[in-house]
Amino acid sequence: MTNRSPRLASILAILASTNALGAGDHWIGTWSTAAQAALPASAENFERQTVRLIVHVSVGGKRFRVRVSNTFGEQPLVIGRSQVARRTIGADIDPASDRPLKFRGNVSVTIPARSEAVSDPVDLDVPPLSDLAISLYFPESAQATTSHVLALQTNYVSTGTGDSTAAVRFPVGKTISSWPFLTGVDVVAPGRGAAIVAFGSSLTDGDGSTEDANRRWPDVLAERLQKASGSAADLGVLNEGIIGNRLLHDSPPGAANPFGPILGESGLKRFQRDVLSQSGIKYLVLCLGVNDILFPAFPFTPPTEAVTANDIIAGYRQVITRAHANAIRILGTTIPPFEGAKFEAAGMNIDLYSPERDRTRMAVNDWIRHSGSFDGIVDFDQAVRDPDRPARLLPEFAAEDHLHVNDAGNVAQAGAIPLDLFQ
Repeated sequence: MTNRSPRLASILAILASTNALGAGDHWIGTWSTAAQAALPASAENFERQTVRLIVHVSVGGKRFRVRVSNTFGEQPLVIGRSQVARRTIGADIDPASDRPLKFRGNVSVTIPARSEAVSDPVDLDVPPLSDLAISLYFPESAQATTSHVLALQTNYVSTGTGDSTAAVRFPVGKTISSWPFLTGVDVVAPGRGAAIVAFGSSLTDGDGSTEDANRRWPDVLAERLQKASGSAADLGVLNEGIIGNRLLHDSPPGAANPFGPILGESGLKRFQRDVLSQSGIKYLVLCLGVNDILFPAFPFTPPTEAVTANDIIAGYRQVITRAHANAIRILGTTIPPFEGAKFEAAGMNIDLYSPERDRTRMAVNDWIRHSGSFDGIVDFDQAVRDPDRPARLLPEFAAEDHLHVNDAGNVAQAGAIPLDLFQ
């Protein structure tokens, strides 16, 4: 394979997995997270260590495969061994469920720079809404330049050195709150199965919700689907939210941005990787736009990146066109209010609200509700705003920063999604 491109190698691995399916079955995503580039100075480094990463699946099944990403790596990533099992508690696993992961028949894999690897299928009985533990052993130095920062999930790094992928009681050296390298889990589903991608910013990523509780609104939507009748239980929900992400612009450039690249590439740029490349996608819930409105408040944002409502609407039209070109049904979500919102971190204390920004938000929401451009509408704004003061979140739904919602707010947002939109 030395003469094949990294992208071609990834495609061949996916095709090999697909060819192993039975008639009528196909792969859909049951869990995912968006790859982010990390600042090298702050990226975790693993050497002759094992990480055990916990993920909460939406759809259950009996056959799975795992996606590992080196998307933002400049060097090959070497994984000496990897395992998948049902998580019991903490970092521990059910030994009867422990399975080795292989890549084209090999227990080890070297993932080229700027590429990803998809594991061979593994037979494992996993209930819906349950936790998997995916363990990766790095025999060489591995810097997590590709990761997901806001996991809101406790993950584990081994003590000492050596392969601990099969350890029932994992030797925890430290915990981390990110998902290094891991970006997806697929499951074999019947013909009616499909995936829903939640494509958004921190409001989708779960900022403001309780860690280790799976209270992001996509998690709550997955619970609703599992409780519904009919084919709804065969719909996977994939969270492709990134904190600070914008529809139209990448993470702001330059040394003045304390976050570096972690706020992600623009929604328009990452659409191919984070939406179209997901397995079995049939539905897209678009939740970007709020940061496009808010970011001019930050001193590290170039003035040229200020946007109007029409700019955001033009971006939405591009996403709608690309979704429809790929036979994806796209749902638009209104932008919740943010009066009183503050950003207090990285040495900054910034008021995010202004009447002008709120007028932009309302103009965008008016277009979402009335243009007829989306295949369906989810009114998050109406679900969580204060009816007596509609420019702000209802106090019982607001997180401390008054920009994000808490667990109750996420339940309200997920409850505002009509399930018949997924028929």
